[in-house]
Amino acid sequence: MNGSDYEIEAYMKTIIGRLEEQKILGQALLSREAELIAIYGRRRVGKTFLIREAFKSNIILEFSGVHNATLKEQLINFRNKLAEEMELRILQETPKNWVEAFEQLKKYSEPLLKKRKCVIFLDEFPWLNTVKSGFLSAFEYFWNSWGTKQDNLILAICGSAASWMIQKVVNNKGGLHNRITKKIRLLPFSLVETKHYLESRNVKLDLYQITQLYMAMGGIPHYLKEVTPGQSAAQNIDRMCFTKDGTLQSEFKNLYQSLFAEADKHISVVKALAAKPAGLTRKEIINACGLSSGGTATLLLEELLESGFISAYIPFEKNLRDSVYKLSDEYSRFYLKFIESGRASGSGTWIKLSTAPTWRSWSGTAFESICLKHTSEIKKALGISGIYTEESVWRFVGRKNQTGAQIDLLLDRNDFCISICEMKFSTGQFSIDKGYAEDLQNKVDVFRQETKTKKSIFIVLVTSFGTMQNPYKLSMVQNEVTLKDLFE
Repeated sequence: MNGSDYEIEAYMKTIIGRLEEQKILGQALLSREAELIAIYGRRRVGKTFLIREAFKSNIILEFSGVHNATLKEQLINFRNKLAEEMELRILQETPKNWVEAFEQLKKYSEPLLKKRKCVIFLDEFPWLNTVKSGFLSAFEYFWNSWGTKQDNLILAICGSAASWMIQKVVNNKGGLHNRITKKIRLLPFSLVETKHYLESRNVKLDLYQITQLYMAMGGIPHYLKEVTPGQSAAQNIDRMCFTKDGTLQSEFKNLYQSLFAEADKHISVVKALAAKPAGLTRKEIINACGLSSGGTATLLLEELLESGFISAYIPFEKNLRDSVYKLSDEYSRFYLKFIESGRASGSGTWIKLSTAPTWRSWSGTAFESICLKHTSEIKKALGISGIYTEESVWRFVGRKNQTGAQIDLLLDRNDFCISICEMKFSTGQFSIDKGYAEDLQNKVDVFRQETKTKKSIFIVLVTSFGTMQNPYKLSMVQNEVTLKDLFE
């Protein structure tokens, strides 16, 4: 490790996980030229916290846009924030427009930039770009005419409207074209990051209970911080999701409406995917939601993809246009199944629901989704991390007198092998019975027959606590991955 790496590591001690992101931000602090950093990701994922912690000794101004505020309100807020940082007893006149506002920011920043590395942090950046505000063009001029010349300046812009950030900033065709020096798409915590985060808050749960929490709320720091030490996963979910003042009881609509102008359309897509765990093609989504087949559907899917609510999977030996979309946001899936459509609420609701057959069948689907987010951990457990691998899904609708088959995770490896991954969530060791063994054999047979593959096929069983030894396991399963491996 060289000197620069040691300096960067100093910024990693107060933040859980986010190692790659912290390295990017640490490198910006050591840069000898102006840096324009774009950070985007869904609401509540921890973008603001990451920037504040990584740059806490260097921020000279942090200003956040307000959802649905007018231009005048945003400018007044800016004036007040700048006055606070400058410790002015008498407020300056409110700037008439963003050009004037950025001119004030320049005058405030220039003396500080001569002395040290400085960070200007504009949070909820898309919300500042109100209708006819001229914000984006003023920002472009501010950065191009002045910011790029300030070798001690880091300008971090952050937004939850991920699609807007991609279209208007990262892929900007105008004044910001190719001006972003670094970009970070912040995703929810992984399982192991969730474990470390909970431990940092004195929440001590085993891997199975942490996975149960993850099924309900995903790796969203803002949700996880509400988990109470000394309570089980079921108790925490019960309190947060089913009591009158629970944090997640009414979060769903707020979540989508704060990100998307036409949130109802996005919610309809999410609901359609929640009803079809195997996923839907673009055409199937359009038909299910009554969308137009043109740009509307494309934009909706792009916005949900970039915000991390859904994921796209390319089927085996197909191309991008054949993508299958699946719901990947754990909280949305949990809300639609148990909170929105639930007849019961109040304390004790989840304690009862979590032992019902409905939960057991649903948990299988939820576990599959978690496994799809942890394919790198699965490959590591299989010892194939260093082998080029293409991940895909595969499904075959049986013809007349022929059984269909579906594979939710297929690892097509460059060592002339294919791993078919089966995910099973259970409270103890999973047992393969005769019926399931026949189903597995059918998948292999149909897959080989329909794809004509010449590669060796291995069945991988991903389970909570391993698979019970019996003749079916010995004859069918070549590799095992357990919950413990997903936390590595």
